[in-house]
Amino acid sequence: MKLKGAILVLSGPSGAGKSSLYKKLAQEFPNHYFSISSTTRQKREGEIHGVHYNFISKDEFEAGINNGEFLEWARVHNNYYGTSKAQVIQALEEDKLVVFDIDVQGQINLKKAFPRHTTSVFVTTPNKSILQERLGGRGSDGDSVIQTRLKNALDEVKSLPNYDYLIINESLDEATSKLLCIARSAFCKASLYELESFLQNWEK
Repeated sequence: MKLKGAILVLSGPSGAGKSSLYKKLAQEFPNHYFSISSTTRQKREGEIHGVHYNFISKDEFEAGINNGEFLEWARVHNNYYGTSKAQVIQALEEDKLVVFDIDVQGQINLKKAFPRHTTSVFVTTPNKSILQERLGGRGSDGDSVIQTRLKNALDEVKSLPNYDYLIINESLDEATSKLLCIARSAFCKASLYELESFLQNWEK
């Protein structure tokens, strides 16, 4: 017997290219589910409920915490962010690739919840200076925000030993090829199989 579905975690500094890699992955895996976080923060202009986030009230979120409905959650700047357990379980039952773009702590919590399903990938640039160039090139952040992102990136990179794979995103095509290989192999992990049962049947 084999467990259905697979979980692929993408983590890494802002500006490392996770969004670009996800778009390529989505083209190759149309039968996937991208895990959308729930949050209590106000919706920003252009954001769509159920696409960018599930926007819910503070009372709803806290009730969800008390009822154990979140795989992982955190409180950031007085707002809650978390991942719904039910949606992930449903996607796995449908044998989908479940993709997460979450931070280091979220990855640790997810591996605890789904140790057999989860494959984790850390995406980063070859070095800090290239990351700084990319962040500056986006033109969406001021100098103070970029410096904060670089400081956070240094902390994140130190968590590399907690991940299964490392993709150094120097060339998008090459990084995409590596990620697709990892995603396909995620469905072949020995941990997805009931090995004792498999061995008993194999010996018959």
